[in-house]
Amino acid sequence: MRHVSINKEPVELYKILKFEGMVPSGGVAKLAIESGDVRVNDEVETRKRKKIVAGDKIEFNGDVIRIVVG
Repeated sequence: MRHVSINKEPVELYKILKFEGMVPSGGVAKLAIESGDVRVNDEVETRKRKKIVAGDKIEFNGDVIRIVVG
């Protein structure tokens, strides 16, 4: 698991996937989320604009990140 630092919270889920390079674009991020391929805090998340805050854990395609405020 790697830690990802954000400057302000909340951040929308699809943006984190895009900016962290977990997907090639925002459109792909939205499709992955809608398809149920993304987990937030060990639960399937299908809301593209889910607000992510410090302490949240995101899992996608074998990659796991924890959000921290930096």
